[in-house]
Amino acid sequence: MDSNAIKNEVPEQAAADGHSKNESSVTDDVQSLWDELRELSHAHFRLAALEAQQAGNSLVVIIVAGIMIVVLLSVAWLGFLAAVILALDRYEILTDHILLILLTVVLNLLLALVLWGVIRSKGYYLRFPATFRTLRSMSSAPRNSEES
Repeated sequence: MDSNAIKNEVPEQAAADGHSKNESSVTDDVQSLWDELRELSHAHFRLAALEAQQAGNSLVVIIVAGIMIVVLLSVAWLGFLAAVILALDRYEILTDHILLILLTVVLNLLLALVLWGVIRSKGYYLRFPATFRTLRSMSSAPRNSEES
């Protein structure tokens, strides 16, 4: 009977030892995965920070280039108007210099008025009209169902 008792104890101890080894290996695996996840998330945050810095630098370059383009286009527009004025004077269509300058001012104001109209028409979409309509319809739908 003692031999049976010894035989029964040995598998139970082996099972307990195997179970503790399994738990420790699972714990080690979980700890390893957690460490890798932390390192991966740290790498993601670092990548996001570097990309944000690069995006900021790109935005500055874009803004500076845009300002330079605006200045160059303004000078080109004024040069075009000066050429029109000189052509009108040369071909003696309009010889009064004051009228030529006033014509230039009127052309600039007319173009500014057209561009103002474009800005006003496109400004409507800056208020996200479709999104607000959808949100309003979503918020009014539960009230209508409750009233029924």
